Amino acid sequence: MSTTQLPTDDGTADAAPPDEGTGGRARRKGAGRRRWIVTAVVVALVGAGAGIVVTDPFGRAQQEDAAEDTTRTALARVTKGTLAARTQTNGTLGYAGSYKVVNKSDGTLTQLPRVGQVIRQGKVLYRVDGKPVVFLRGAYVPAYRKLSWNMEGIDVQQLNSALLALGYADEGDIDPDSDYYGWQTYYAVRELQDDVGLKVTGELELGQAVFLAAKEFRVTKVGAVSGTSAGPGAVVLEGSSTQRQVTVDLRASQQADVKAGDEVTISLPNGQSTPGVVASVGKVATKSGESMTVQVLIKPSKPKATGQLDQAPVQVSIVSGSVEDVLSVPVNALLARAGGGYAVEVVDARGERRLVEVETGLFDDSAGRVQVTGKGLSAGQNVVVPGS
Repeated sequence: MSTTQLPTDDGTADAAPPDEGTGGRARRKGAGRRRWIVTAVVVALVGAGAGIVVTDPFGRAQQEDAAEDTTRTALARVTKGTLAARTQTNGTLGYAGSYKVVNKSDGTLTQLPRVGQVIRQGKVLYRVDGKPVVFLRGAYVPAYRKLSWNMEGIDVQQLNSALLALGYADEGDIDPDSDYYGWQTYYAVRELQDDVGLKVTGELELGQAVFLAAKEFRVTKVGAVSGTSAGPGAVVLEGSSTQRQVTVDLRASQQADVKAGDEVTISLPNGQSTPGVVASVGKVATKSGESMTVQVLIKPSKPKATGQLDQAPVQVSIVSGSVEDVLSVPVNALLARAGGGYAVEVVDARGERRLVEVETGLFDDSAGRVQVTGKGLSAGQNVVVPGS
């Protein structure tokens, strides 16, 4: 058997190969093992029907990850303009006020109005023994005594105010703040009695008039039947004013977000919307289901646009604050930072991305946007948002 000559460092040849029991064998065995592993990997991949570029074995996986990231995100614009903070809630469309007409006369009910009828102040509400009971506007006290010349009191003051409103006197005759029943009041009462068909005496008997805090009374319920006895203290009619109103039971936790004068948008059952203004915000919370609520009353700015539906469900968007000429981004563009605060990911025209730390301001829930300020942030830039 011939022996292969191996060159040495000085150009000569060794007569024999290196000792098989030393590092030479280990090197050959290691090389053989690497060749076996590579061969096995290639065979496994080919057997699985996979193709791979040996010089970049992970390139395809990186490309697939990048493609997957692209499908998960989208771009949105940084815009400049006006934002409004809104509170969305449910409401009930109806009429303002809730009134009960308490009878003060003895006799038989001979005439009653119908449900839905509107009665103006100075007109007849109903009749007892054929005699009219007149509706007068007054918010102070209900009628509780006969009113006549030389009397004083808050009930006299509201009578004077009603007579002035109806044109039976003017401020040169009666001071609207006067609580005195003078001669001018006496003569004005006589004219009223003559107009409605009461006996003309100049004295307002108990039971001849009902004072309600409304300009017009809209009948919602008739609590008696014509021909039955009209005992004093019985509730004969129930009703409201004709002023349109939306009532909202707002969560007590949101009370601080809403105040009188805030603008609202009312979404009506017919799909139309109309503006309104918060008239009042309740201060006493009541339990509604599982939560505590306060009552918010809203006055529609265009009452005719609300139609005539009563107790109709509506959606209300209350504008509790606004800012003008500010930068904003979609709320879902915000990225929470580990140390607190937020950032947005800006994409430039070359497709390069960078994080910009931002401070948030007003949130516009209805538009899904938030006011932001940040160094290097400007209108027209693209920011990353979650893809659909």
